[in-house]
Amino acid sequence: MAKLALTLVIIGALNWLLVGLFEWDLVSALLGGDSHRESSGLSRVIYTIVGLCGIFCVRFYGDDRRAVR
Repeated sequence: MAKLALTLVIIGALNWLLVGLFEWDLVSALLGGDSHRESSGLSRVIYTIVGLCGIFCVRFYGDDRRAVR
């Protein structure tokens, strides 16, 4: 279940990266809908940061350690 959740988070973040950089929504393009989004400069910066964090999260696929408390 954790791998599925991580996969969906990464896909969502990469979609926001595409929105931030190119104003293009991949999920809408694949599933139908308006794939071109217009947004403010500040929101595009936030979308890009979220997308870059999603790329960073790819490294967690190999991390099977669990936190011990």
